[in-house]
Amino acid sequence: MTGVLASQQIIAMCETGEIIPQAPLAPTQVQPASLDLRLGSVAYRIRASFLAGKGRKVADRLQAFEMHRVDLSNGAVLEKGCVYLVPLQETLALPAHVQAVANAKSSTGRLDLLTRVITDGGVEFDRIPAGYHGPLYAEICPRSFSVLVRPGMRLNQIRFRQGQAVLSDADLRALHSSDRLVNGDALIQDGLGFSVDLNPGTGSLVGYRAKPHTGVIDLDRIGAYAPRDFWEEVHSTDGQIILDPGAFYILVSREAVHIPPAYAAEMAPYLAMVGEFRVHYAGFFDPGFGHDAAGGAGSRGVLEVRCHEAPFVLEHGQVVGRLVYERMAELPQQLYGSGIASNYQGQGLKLSKHFKAD
Repeated sequence: MTGVLASQQIIAMCETGEIIPQAPLAPTQVQPASLDLRLGSVAYRIRASFLAGKGRKVADRLQAFEMHRVDLSNGAVLEKGCVYLVPLQETLALPAHVQAVANAKSSTGRLDLLTRVITDGGVEFDRIPAGYHGPLYAEICPRSFSVLVRPGMRLNQIRFRQGQAVLSDADLRALHSSDRLVNGDALIQDGLGFSVDLNPGTGSLVGYRAKPHTGVIDLDRIGAYAPRDFWEEVHSTDGQIILDPGAFYILVSREAVHIPPAYAAEMAPYLAMVGEFRVHYAGFFDPGFGHDAAGGAGSRGVLEVRCHEAPFVLEHGQVVGRLVYERMAELPQQLYGSGIASNYQGQGLKLSKHFKAD
């Protein structure tokens, strides 16, 4: 079978020892097309981000970069601007035909937590080659807010693939004709393009900008924090905003996205030539996201935007990214937003789950 492995296949991998968790899987840890990865009990404060490199182990290289260790057992703060490495509770023994890709979870990205998975012998972040046997580590760099973490927290997720199942533009057009992937015209070129919404139907609120000096966010506290303590509102009355270099923004796509049950998608940055900024940290869209079959009516894509180099004028309708669709190897037994905890089904402009609703 070719495609992204579904939830029941991921569970089977745990049962056959291809995924080796230190403790039994937690409820909701297996998503329709991905597995949440859990933090271990220690964080290493390191001098700089690094990759193991071909033929080398992370543990060996860690000796050269470690500054001190932080015991997470009773909770500990990872400070803004610092880089940490945390061994994860899941180890892999992948078969030769299965590869994997990791990404930050949605709530992680919306907090401007730069977190990436590295492996022994790894030469790329978040990419695990077919047949990999070994441990997984999360590199964590809080960019806007210091965060309180504990063992078992899930900041990253991993998706498993057999072969290549990325839809061509022709296949994507056919799928849009049958399933309406976006509400409106579909811009299809190397994936499904999406644009930024800076002209809301009511009011002038178009996004949020992280405040530079805030308190700590406990990642276990849901709906606990007042947005005004951590975010400045961004308003626009003329369909444009100016991005400041180094600032972090939460914006939203103009298009409402649909992911049919037999497909998964990944958000990829758009071509750098459209502007010196990135538009996401968390990029997995599970089967059923925004789709009628899972009780959705289209869900906007939240954009985690950081501008580089120079101030940049962002305008309503400007294309800023794309969704790459892939076929599932099997239909997942549960869909996003249907029978499982799904914080962002049917979303519009929305901060992470840690903040109170306005």
